[in-house]
Amino acid sequence: MLLLLAGCSDGTAPGDRNAAAPTADLETAAIERGLVRDPAETEIAGLYARDGDRLCIVPDGYGYRVGAYVDYGDGIGCSGSGRVSRAGDTMRVELGEGCSFDAEFDGERIRFPGQVPGACGERCTQRASFAGFEATRLSESEAEAAALRDPRGRQLCASEG
Repeated sequence: MLLLLAGCSDGTAPGDRNAAAPTADLETAAIERGLVRDPAETEIAGLYARDGDRLCIVPDGYGYRVGAYVDYGDGIGCSGSGRVSRAGDTMRVELGEGCSFDAEFDGERIRFPGQVPGACGERCTQRASFAGFEATRLSESEAEAAALRDPRGRQLCASEG
């Protein structure tokens, strides 16, 4: 019986088990096992969506073009395009003329902050806002992202040239 119990032991004394316990958090462990994408290694280009809201990102030379719209229906919403850059899980979104802010990127989802500069309101109708915008990756296709149009038919990530 003692031999069977000894065979089940990992060889560490009971007091040493805490020292051998993994120190990685749940997200890191999931990334290491391939269950979750590593945001640091994930390309941001693609098409993102949630309900009627959309966001596109396409490469453009050494940077990226970005376009986003929020559609509340009945002509109420926001639409803008500009440039985006990335440092780790932070994206700097610049929609022009004072509408710049940092957004979060977790490898699959993009989240705008709960408060955006007042200048962003110029891209919105009535009481709509980009504040709190969130979208999940729908496609990694650059062609699909480049073809995104807002409710008025404007291509948001089209080439500027």
